[in-house]
Amino acid sequence: QVQLVESGGGLVQSGGSLKLTCAASGTGSTFGTPAMGWYRQGPSDTQREMVASIGSTDNTYYADSVKGRFTIAREVGWKTVTLQMNDLKPEDTAMYFCYYSLGRVTWGQGTQVTVSS
Repeated sequence: QVQLVESGGGLVQSGGSLKLTCAASGTGSTFGTPAMGWYRQGPSDTQREMVASIGSTDNTYYADSVKGRFTIAREVGWKTVTLQMNDLKPEDTAMYFCYYSLGRVTWGQGTQVTVSS
């Protein structure tokens, strides 16, 4: 069973940077190449918003709101996916969730990012 653990969240001033990491375990029993990525849910949001994803061919997707500021990357073997976040803004404040998609979707518990103005 795939399990995900996120880390790297915290409190940062506007314009600062953070790097989120998602570590996957239990992937040894899966077959195929997954897609992984990040969603976020702000304090007043009722739904999660996709932030960035990386597919089985290393194709990437970014929400318009983070293009040019955030970069998603993965390590060989799909054990770790990172999200480098630069030039953070107060509107980036949210709980960030990692996901692993291969037949079914597995979610992490989330890591809080707070950007002060």
